[in-house]
Amino acid sequence: MGFKALAGVRVLEYGRGISAAYCSKLIADLGAEVIHLELPGRGDDTRRLPPFAGDAPHEEKSGLFLFLNTNKLGVTLNPRLPVGQEIFRRLVSTVDVVVEDWPPGHLEEMGLGYHDLRRLNPGLVMASISPFGRTGPYKDYKAHGLNISHVSGQGYMLPLPSPHLDRAPVKIGGNCTDYDSGQTTAVAILAALYSQHITGKGQLIEVSQQEAVLALQRVENVVFANGGEVLTRKGPEADHTITQMFLCKDGWVISVTVLDHQKQALAKLAESGEGPAQRSGEDSPEVWRERLAGWMSEHTTEEVCAKAQSLNCPMSPISSPEDVARSKQMNARGFFAEIQHPIAGKLNIPARLCHFSKTPFELERAAPLLGEHNEIIYRQRLGYGAKELRALKDTGVI
Repeated sequence: MGFKALAGVRVLEYGRGISAAYCSKLIADLGAEVIHLELPGRGDDTRRLPPFAGDAPHEEKSGLFLFLNTNKLGVTLNPRLPVGQEIFRRLVSTVDVVVEDWPPGHLEEMGLGYHDLRRLNPGLVMASISPFGRTGPYKDYKAHGLNISHVSGQGYMLPLPSPHLDRAPVKIGGNCTDYDSGQTTAVAILAALYSQHITGKGQLIEVSQQEAVLALQRVENVVFANGGEVLTRKGPEADHTITQMFLCKDGWVISVTVLDHQKQALAKLAESGEGPAQRSGEDSPEVWRERLAGWMSEHTTEEVCAKAQSLNCPMSPISSPEDVARSKQMNARGFFAEIQHPIAGKLNIPARLCHFSKTPFELERAAPLLGEHNEIIYRQRLGYGAKELRALKDTGVI
């Protein structure tokens, strides 16, 4: 086991969604010790979300929970109870960072807000993630990922380009808004830890999911702020040489030809002896595209992409989950790491997001069982005895 980039950093995660969990996962995978706090008996909400390992619903088999919580320790605690609040404070006094994504005011109501906790730990870095931030007229508004996707302007432009401009906007796939804000928060925590290392002082980081997602949007969403023009979706004919999908013998490919030399490369593909006839001056874009699509339909995605890449034309297959898992590129770089979970069994976790030459990533432990590390943290770290732990469990504190 080698030295880790964030070795020695201790984090307490008290969240209820994906954003806080993903933020602390990134930090845990870099070597920090992350204690994931869950409610006794119930655990994290993501434990009940599909898909489940073996397609068998079980609180220890949620694929989402198993992915979000690798390399973490797991304890149970009810901070709504006075004794639980006291234990929470004791835990905070032992960590460098607290990450949470509860609605603004939730922790403050229990006397566990940043200004309460900093008295116990002046060097504490605390990151609070909320849908719209902790100030402004929307600060108390509730929102899920779908709300954030659209209120940030992300959904308005999708799909782009679209063959049906009159259809309603769509949501980007997956839980991108939660992952985007979690990633933004992880970067902010690293900066705050750097500042803490120099000054010895901690600080509160508050992240608005709306702002985090907006900051990652395409340029279309800031054109109005600079020029007053409202950009909308365009049909495939408007940008036919920029983004195109083609159906091959065994699947789809996508070309993105933004620059002139890339468009010329696509034209060379059409001009090649293997491709369709060169586009003449009389050909409409539709006719030219149909000829190109006809040639591609007679070849495999691998053949088409290899030919396009040899001509400096950015083109790649549109991968299914099976394609990704079997990808020669992904497997050559060891993107998936194998781990054994005591209940879910053997799992391949998408793990290596980056490669470090001195402090390499290591998948040390699978996601924790509910309350798996209560003994280690409460008894060895905080000094509670066996009889006290039994009493805390019997009263629903842990």
